[in-house]
Amino acid sequence: MTRAAAIDCGTNSIRLLVADADPATGELVDLDRRMTIVRLGQGVDKTGRLAPEALERTFAACREYAEAIKAHGAEKVRFVATSASRDAENRDEFVAGVREILGVEPEVITGEEEAELSFSGATAEVQTGDPEPHSERFLVIDVGGGSTEFVTGSSTVESARSVDIGCVRLTERHGLTGDPLTGEQIAAVRADIDKALDEVAETVPLTDAHTVVGLAGTVTTLAGIALGLPAYDSAAIHRSMLAYHQVKSITNRLIRATHAERAAIPVMHPGRVDVICAGALIVLAIMERTGARDIVVSEHDILDGILWSLV
Repeated sequence: MTRAAAIDCGTNSIRLLVADADPATGELVDLDRRMTIVRLGQGVDKTGRLAPEALERTFAACREYAEAIKAHGAEKVRFVATSASRDAENRDEFVAGVREILGVEPEVITGEEEAELSFSGATAEVQTGDPEPHSERFLVIDVGGGSTEFVTGSSTVESARSVDIGCVRLTERHGLTGDPLTGEQIAAVRADIDKALDEVAETVPLTDAHTVVGLAGTVTTLAGIALGLPAYDSAAIHRSMLAYHQVKSITNRLIRATHAERAAIPVMHPGRVDVICAGALIVLAIMERTGARDIVVSEHDILDGILWSLV
């Protein structure tokens, strides 16, 4: 077993995983898995810069994570940053702050690298230990705050694409602060999503997969709502099935609800209340475009992929 720590810093949240991993067996034993909403991508789509207050929220979370990593005695640490920091003019300020706090160089990865890490994290428990190449073809979708990644493959990645549709980006771009949203806002968001899916379809086959796997907070929140959970339960959500009719019903419910009504949903994280409508519209559009009747929901994602890359 190797004890390692992975940090995934996205547009909406920053997450930590400290775990013991055995690459020979595929066993991953979580020691500390946590998430903090920091909204690093606040205003990036409009200004092209990371806001000072967003940087400070992120650095505060990094200080907490540094203490946890030290307490667990992780041998290796990798910090990966995605969409918001890719787009920001002042990302050097972000990189310097993380380096000072954690003592590691944050890697601002490309959308394609992000997609490959998401794929390996989501499928590792299926692939590892199989003596034969896995024949099942996956389409993994990772709905983030600033971007959404699409990756297909079986035992290895075959194609990948990252596009700039994410729940935070679309919420800010279209001012989704209505209570509830208007028909015009919803139509504008759908137009952006459909355009992005056209781009994805140029290089990623969206209708050929045997199994569609959905990752990240939007998907897991939708799954928690579909399951009717009284509180967020990672174990219950992981590997659950989310049907198209459920996604359509929940999306319609969310976009018609007020902010207070969305906040009252038991599994809803407070930092996701204002961006869940855009996220749900992305998932719904993807299912319609792929023809998927259901998706497998995974709590194992890019964070797990980052950790596996260390061991």
